[in-house]
Amino acid sequence: MTQYRFARIGLLLAAIGLSAVPALVQTAYAQDKAATDAKQETVRKDMAKLLDGKVLGPLLEAKKYSEATAMLDQADAMPDKSSYEQYFINRMRVAVALGMGDRPKLISMLEAVIASGRLEKDEKTKFTQALAASYQEEKNWPKAIESLQKYGELSGDPKVPRQIMLIRFESGDYKGVQADLLKQLDESIKANKPMTREDLHMLADASNRLKDKNSYLVALEGLVRWHPLDRYWSDMLYRTRGKENYSTRFSADIVRLQKVATTKMDEQDYVELAEVDQLEGQFIEGKAVLDAGIANGAVTLNAKTKKLKADLDRQAADDVKNIASSEASARKAKNGTGLVNLGYAFVTMGQYDKGIPLIQEGIAKGGLKNAEDAKLRLGYSYAMAGKKEEAIKILETVQGADGRADLARYWILWVNRPYAPTAGSDDKQG
Repeated sequence: MTQYRFARIGLLLAAIGLSAVPALVQTAYAQDKAATDAKQETVRKDMAKLLDGKVLGPLLEAKKYSEATAMLDQADAMPDKSSYEQYFINRMRVAVALGMGDRPKLISMLEAVIASGRLEKDEKTKFTQALAASYQEEKNWPKAIESLQKYGELSGDPKVPRQIMLIRFESGDYKGVQADLLKQLDESIKANKPMTREDLHMLADASNRLKDKNSYLVALEGLVRWHPLDRYWSDMLYRTRGKENYSTRFSADIVRLQKVATTKMDEQDYVELAEVDQLEGQFIEGKAVLDAGIANGAVTLNAKTKKLKADLDRQAADDVKNIASSEASARKAKNGTGLVNLGYAFVTMGQYDKGIPLIQEGIAKGGLKNAEDAKLRLGYSYAMAGKKEEAIKILETVQGADGRADLARYWILWVNRPYAPTAGSDDKQG
């Protein structure tokens, strides 16, 4: 893909000045060519007239490539050329081929100039980089990688391994690139060293091309871990819902996390969570969620949302009025469900010191239909309360292949986020 290319050949070659004419050393032509080569690098006078930079330079600047080529062909046709003369002609042909956009010729001449052994290390490094870029443009992936490896050896450029990976991606080696990036991601997590957004994008792209949904989600987790933009959170949570083993009973839990982790949700998410809260009897949270959506402009007031708001306003007011008396009833119940729900109601009101102990008490009382679900709720209640260590300690124990363990892991990602999301664009979050 174009966005993954490590250099654009035109910019690269222009930057290293391949059109510059090297200085000529002129001499009378010697019969003993080998002896002349051994003494100094020279060009015979007759040939030097054809290779004069004062003539060729203006032709190249005026894009009169056919005239420049004719002069170079005439010089090349002279018999018994010295190796230096051939090098000089080839070097000039590099500039002509570049101007004409003749990549096969450009590659041939770059190879010849590099192989001449006449380039200083710095210049050889730049020409080798240009050769790698030229091969990439020609989609000759093996040669591009080979040349780039040589460039890396000459330059010591630490970016070369990634550039090679970019070429492998462009060549269609998605499986190999994915395997290397998954290994890199695993090592980055163990070392607690952030992986770049670009590499994680490449992992997601490769996984998408391979139709590997699980690895795509792994890439999204990496993006959320180190580069927590709204779009990454939303995409990850949306795709989690689409997993085959996902249980719909966690719909509200997913939207709760999305509301906390992102700056703004879509209208349907606010309405969905408010409706589910209403069904579950969490009227206080339902009202708060709907009010937040209305306040930030995500939720429009129509007949449906007006009725939902009116119902939640009334139900939440009743809950606030009766919440204290509900504690005694919850303690008399045979199981801890009432205590867990009551505790979470206090959490949604921001009364964490009151709510969290009630959830703990409900879990300890037992008789819960899904004890692990209650543990998940306790974990993210700690998270919302800003009690990071306690949240992680609980969430790390949550198990379940139906989406529950995923949610616990995501809440840990949120707790460990490198910064708190702020209102504004994704760019400001990045």
